[in-house]
Amino acid sequence: MFDYETLKPWLFKIQPENAHTLAEFVLRGGGFCPPFLNPFITKSFISHPCLTQELFGRTFLNPVGLAAGFDKNATMLEGTLALGFGFSEIGTLTPRPQEGNPRPRLWRHIEESTLQNAMGFNNDGMFRIAHRLKHITPFSTPIGVNIGKNKTTSEENALKDYMTLIKALHEYADYMVINISSPNTPGLRDLQNETFIAQLFNEAKSLTDKPILLKIAPDMSEDQAITLCTHAVESGADGIIATNTTIDYSLVDEPEEMGGLSGEVLRERSFYLFDAIARELYGKTTLISVGGISTPEEAYRRIRAGASLVQLYTSLIFKGPSVIEEINTGLIDLLAHDGYTSITQAIGADRK
Repeated sequence: MFDYETLKPWLFKIQPENAHTLAEFVLRGGGFCPPFLNPFITKSFISHPCLTQELFGRTFLNPVGLAAGFDKNATMLEGTLALGFGFSEIGTLTPRPQEGNPRPRLWRHIEESTLQNAMGFNNDGMFRIAHRLKHITPFSTPIGVNIGKNKTTSEENALKDYMTLIKALHEYADYMVINISSPNTPGLRDLQNETFIAQLFNEAKSLTDKPILLKIAPDMSEDQAITLCTHAVESGADGIIATNTTIDYSLVDEPEEMGGLSGEVLRERSFYLFDAIARELYGKTTLISVGGISTPEEAYRRIRAGASLVQLYTSLIFKGPSVIEEINTGLIDLLAHDGYTSITQAIGADRK
């Protein structure tokens, strides 16, 4: 519908967070005029029998989802559907509204096709977002709800924040995600321990029958990741999302000393950790891979390693909306090349 490569140099002259606000304005505006979105859905939304699968009690028409962090407040769901995403994950949401960290808090590393994000869970809070979700549920495609504690909530009271969020939001979610892996809330990653995980999932599963997944950071050893994720599944987690952003600033030139890196520099680190987890947990739980996915081949590598679904965010910024259609149509060709008639046959092919 438009040439993103022509538009990108102008967009990149805008401060990154302001550019995101502009994108939100456009995508949110489309929701007020659904007929405006129909041509975009017709062109961009790829639905093919070989890509369709049933997960979490919902039909996923394609496996490419929008990762958490882009649509923090559930304001862009109609717009992101028009971009072609098979599902969207909103958030991270907190019980109380919060402004997040001081600006600037989002940077582009253009040469590395990488974002550095120190947003800090800026969001409208669970009550306003629950009100929005109530008016669109059930949505055309599955919705994940990513949740985290408020910045001012102590580690000792963190569990209460997560339980409060689950109670308030579970009826509007197709799945929920426990975020204890963002680097932008002080002390959050300290919750990545077996004691907290066990208590969290034991209590969470008593509150809802909706699937609850754990999202982990890439900045841990293979053994640590496997132990933590295995313990989460044994405690009731319905799946693992790997990975969040990295705090290894050596991956880019001239980094800021805060926030997490996403995009191309995260690709191999994210795959390495995902692959290690999948070696242990494939076939035992649902696995979702995110981090540096920008091509059909990379998405297919994650699927063959054990991912039922993949997510992206940063490649949308650097390659434009066509990346979603490109990945989905590419997956159709890759599946056919390997003789598969369904994505479910390819999931975990390298584990078998």
